[in-house]
Amino acid sequence: MQGIDAAWFALLPAFVLLSACLTGLSIGYAHRRQLIDHPGRRRSHDLPTPRGGGIGIVISVVAGLVLQGFALDGSLNWGESQVHWGPSALLMLIAAISLVAIVGWIDDHRGLGAGLRLGAHWAAAVLLGLPALLLLAAEWAANPAAGWMAAAMLVCCVAVVWSINLHNFMDGINGLLACQAVFVLVVLAWICAQAGRGDAAWTIALFAAATLGFLPFNFPHARIFMGDVGSGVVGLLVAVAIGWQIAATPALWMAGLIAVSAFMVDSTCTLLSRMLSGRRWYSAHREHLYQWLVRSGFSHKGTVGLYMGWNLLVVLPALYWCGALNAHAGNLSGKVQGSQAMLAVYALAVVAWIFGKRYCLGKRRINGS
Repeated sequence: MQGIDAAWFALLPAFVLLSACLTGLSIGYAHRRQLIDHPGRRRSHDLPTPRGGGIGIVISVVAGLVLQGFALDGSLNWGESQVHWGPSALLMLIAAISLVAIVGWIDDHRGLGAGLRLGAHWAAAVLLGLPALLLLAAEWAANPAAGWMAAAMLVCCVAVVWSINLHNFMDGINGLLACQAVFVLVVLAWICAQAGRGDAAWTIALFAAATLGFLPFNFPHARIFMGDVGSGVVGLLVAVAIGWQIAATPALWMAGLIAVSAFMVDSTCTLLSRMLSGRRWYSAHREHLYQWLVRSGFSHKGTVGLYMGWNLLVVLPALYWCGALNAHAGNLSGKVQGSQAMLAVYALAVVAWIFGKRYCLGKRRINGS
């Protein structure tokens, strides 16, 4: 496997344990600081529950990245091949994670304006692309494709900001965000590993391991919520993982988008429906499909099961059909099949969202609530 010794994967359980320990400690901290989410009209839980447990994910990921930093400096053996990034890119990733986490941590404690949060998210996206941006600026005059590259970087920044906020929107019931993130990250790590990019695979697996350590505290019964400190960072990590997967398998650039289809369609369709109906789309609400399912009588476990069922019964077969999950990932035929698979998955997801919403509304009317 390019760029990493297989022994590094033996370290991953340690990051699961570290995340779990830190999450457990955060419960006591949240109670002492009264960081409690109380039930309300715009919330989907029935009991007061502490928030901010995502700090365990953040610290575990940063610790793993710092360990990588030692490897890049030659202090640890990282395999014979050069890894997929340099120290500057690693530093910018840690800075971006820290910025999103700090803003989320403050918001969990005393609240921040939407403008400040969004500005920080944009700054984090720029930090991720800063090494490439500096390189592009140095060669701007001599590079005829510089304009296109700048446009592509802008699109990437928009994608990162949307991913951060999308995953924050979808963190509203027990276990949904953590389960989805673990699924997506494991799939992307596997694709990178099959493409021979063990370096990217290990880092994405680190993200999954840190999230997995948090999961038992949030599902099936929530002892603590992830909070903005965790949900925003998880969104950032998913965006970064998709970027690495695209770099590892350019012909199958759509694989990551297929993997996140459940969250992407629910968030995007909900946002568009609120905008088109003239409502304050930026205000807090309970109109995502997963929230409507809970409001219409589904349990948190049942709702998470529906989303994971989508991943297992639709996403995985689509990825397998286009060749993203086998050792030949990235072949040219997979590009055509992958595009077809992505269109089919998203079309089916939109139909499922529409009919799911109608089902929930109809059931609410029948129940008279």
